[in-house]
Amino acid sequence: MAVLWLSATALAGTHSAAGAEPHSGPPAFLTQLTLLLGVSALAAYASFRLRLMPIIGFLVAGVLVGPGALGLIREPELIAAASEIGVMLLLFTIGVEFSLERLARITRLIFLGGGLQVGLTLLVTLGLGLALGVGAPDAVFTGCLIALSSTAIVMKLLGERGETNARTGQVTLGILIFQDLAVVLMVLLVPMLAGQGGGISGMALALAKAAGIIALVLVAARRVVPRVMEVVARTCSSEIFLLTVVALCFGTASLTAAAGVSLALGAFLAGLLVSESRYGAQALGEILPLQILFSAAFFLSVGLQLNLGFLVGNLGLVLGAAAAIALLKVLVTGLSVRLLGEDGRVALPVALLTAQVGEFSFVLAATGTALGLSFAGLGEQGGGVFIAATVLLMTLTPALAGLAGPILARQAPAATTPAAEAPLPDAAPHGLPIAGRVVFFGYGPHARLAARALSRAAQPYSVVTRSPDGASELEGRGASVLIADYTRAGLLRELDIAAARAVVIADDDHDTTERAIGVLRTVSPDVTVITQATSPEGYQSLQALGAQHVLLPKREVAAGILDLLTPPEVPRAKLAQHLAERPPVTLSPEQQAQCDHAAANAGPTTPEADVCLACVAQGDTWVHLRVCMTCGHVGCCDSSKNKHATRHARAQGHPVIHSAEPGETWAYCYDHGWTK
Repeated sequence: MAVLWLSATALAGTHSAAGAEPHSGPPAFLTQLTLLLGVSALAAYASFRLRLMPIIGFLVAGVLVGPGALGLIREPELIAAASEIGVMLLLFTIGVEFSLERLARITRLIFLGGGLQVGLTLLVTLGLGLALGVGAPDAVFTGCLIALSSTAIVMKLLGERGETNARTGQVTLGILIFQDLAVVLMVLLVPMLAGQGGGISGMALALAKAAGIIALVLVAARRVVPRVMEVVARTCSSEIFLLTVVALCFGTASLTAAAGVSLALGAFLAGLLVSESRYGAQALGEILPLQILFSAAFFLSVGLQLNLGFLVGNLGLVLGAAAAIALLKVLVTGLSVRLLGEDGRVALPVALLTAQVGEFSFVLAATGTALGLSFAGLGEQGGGVFIAATVLLMTLTPALAGLAGPILARQAPAATTPAAEAPLPDAAPHGLPIAGRVVFFGYGPHARLAARALSRAAQPYSVVTRSPDGASELEGRGASVLIADYTRAGLLRELDIAAARAVVIADDDHDTTERAIGVLRTVSPDVTVITQATSPEGYQSLQALGAQHVLLPKREVAAGILDLLTPPEVPRAKLAQHLAERPPVTLSPEQQAQCDHAAANAGPTTPEADVCLACVAQGDTWVHLRVCMTCGHVGCCDSSKNKHATRHARAQGHPVIHSAEPGETWAYCYDHGWTK
């Protein structure tokens, strides 16, 4: 959607010039968009081959194809618009993985940690500037520029390193959120430094408006958005769901931007809105491809701003400025984190991660320069030095962040897992237990029977489904369930699906089943896969995709799973032709008239399994099987060792049973003792 909007905008601009003549070649925006995608793909591939982080490849590629080098991309406005969307989508995904509850737990990190970092940076920069003869307005302006860090780069790094939920990630995120809040003040402060703006009253009014917008968003998170997401999810339309999620992201970001808050913070808040519903994981899976595409545009756009000619001509000055910024930020941020009460194993990684300058500083720098302010009092040259130093620091961020590990290892060689790497207690992906469990993809009729069978056999299971009703049913029983799209490779990696005992793909749609198996096999080639085919052709295609156990229509998934997962000593051969080959038993009107219990059991009942599940759980066998006419429970007869059918009838108050044995059509009521 965003690509179409950008394309339409560029197309309109192409044809708006007076006297423009039609031409048969591709429109200009398409050429630029193709270059963007092609360069991004090449940069990602080169980074993979060189074992570098993709961020570095995108930044370097942006420098090379920009106007200061090869000049292949000549419409930076198009790339800048795409990069804005990239930042929004990145922060939106971070917000989805969070929640208001978790955000409340890091309030101290946001306001105390972030406040210390921004405040100390401004004070130190002002002091150094005055000592070096820089005017106070330019010194404060410089402090505002370098106080900010790149939320997009830092959170991308933390995500790739799996540290978003570690203590390092939480402290870093708290500081970055405060920086985004501080942007509101800085936008108002910069004109005042240049002798313009609305003064203190104007600043207070703008802050009140921003606070009101944020409060409105947070109220919507609890009251409105979960209901909207519930309605949209029940359509079972991925198109409607994706459009709603993107509209929510862009709409919230636009609303906060109108109040003077950064787009990035607005997108983060939009992610929090979605996280308060049950559909966070599904939203994350739908939005992730868009986020990857536009994030690449953001990192390329940063590289585009570097002029290689200026860098070569002022190399010493640029390197000096970059080193001074990095050193100042590492010292100030490290001190701020230590004042929070964190130890050096957290303070050092956080300081190195945030040692660069943020993307919003580019906008702030352009505004200040137009008003006559300059970076570090360098005059007209200051803008170029600042941009070059910033791009250089952004490019070096992965290398700087990587220094923390070796430094900490030398300081504490006995510590195998530094505190910076230690995950928080609630860092389990989406909160769904996977290891050692049977995991269902989909929750249709076959999955319901199989899940009940596993429950009776005391076998743990988890469910990933896109059905809101199925999820509600499972949640009501206290079962482990996640609403998400199980055909997304990223989700399966986060869940560590390879640790599952087996994966049961019980989707009723054959194409979805094939897609799920194909994705699952790329993520985990060895996990046991059980599924069901509706035709011989489907059987062959599912086996070719890598499903080890494909059950045919006459065989229930529940029975097949028990065959594969129960102890081999349990005899099952004689039960192969079980109740599924016979129509469900119904009581005749004469039977129903014999006792008051029979009337409640008039309809057909479907057996939950073809075994006595309680005996299976104990490793025992049985003589005959009986089916509860109330709920479909299958238990062993009174001639069997454990008499589970009778136990069930007494415990549950379900007195009417029928025989599960071939050729027997009788039913029996325990209370009235009748047989028919």
